[in-house]
Amino acid sequence: MRETKKTNALLRLTLPAAAVQRLRKSGIYCTPSITVEFQQATKRHVLRGRESGGAIKEFGHYVTFCGEGGERLAWFVRPDSLTSNGDHAIVLAPALVSIEALRVEHTYELLIARHELRTAKEGARPRIWSQVVFRGWQGQLPLDLVEKDRSVAGKIAPEFFTRAGEARQLPAQFVEAVHAVTHAVNCRFCFHPHFLVEPRRGTSPIVLPNGKDSLAINDSASGDVSGRTSMSDGAQGIACEAQTETTRGEQPMAVTIG
Repeated sequence: MRETKKTNALLRLTLPAAAVQRLRKSGIYCTPSITVEFQQATKRHVLRGRESGGAIKEFGHYVTFCGEGGERLAWFVRPDSLTSNGDHAIVLAPALVSIEALRVEHTYELLIARHELRTAKEGARPRIWSQVVFRGWQGQLPLDLVEKDRSVAGKIAPEFFTRAGEARQLPAQFVEAVHAVTHAVNCRFCFHPHFLVEPRRGTSPIVLPNGKDSLAINDSASGDVSGRTSMSDGAQGIACEAQTETTRGEQPMAVTIG
């Protein structure tokens, strides 16, 4: 019997319809949603995420995924595409951390969220449980990473502040992933993944033998990995539909694309 796939759309940057339309018209297609999939070989469920998105000169939207400690994960498949700024790689894992960003000129929105499978009772189909790790509003990075300052892309991140104007620190274990996604939202007509990497020879991300196994690669792997994409432009306001202790009380900002 075919299982119904459920998508978790709770923990993601939410954009008004006009912004989504604008993104699509510009050919930027970022898909932050995660689905639950069942592996017949091991009789277990896993999460499936899609590293996707890209940018044009004025703005960009991108999502990637990493392990719970910020480690890079191996992609399961890299779909070929005739267009840019769309899907770049698919990842499968028992747990994922999503890093999603939206850029409008020099202003950034950032959401880091942890996702795992939880079962209400024995034998029941698991559901996705998610938690906000970091939510940054109106981050500032006054550099042109698309053209003029592209040499530092992948080595720098926006600076975020509290409502009182105090600097907020990014979670240390996710700094590398944030650097990668910052690069990605400045990667014009993107065709490749920025954080997921090629699997090691002889391994399969499809079958995970036991709960302790990970799809993470060793720390020596770094840099962007080739891939592909497609999507469109827009952005007005962004809100996270879930909050944690660190974000409670802060308000999402309105972002306008010229």
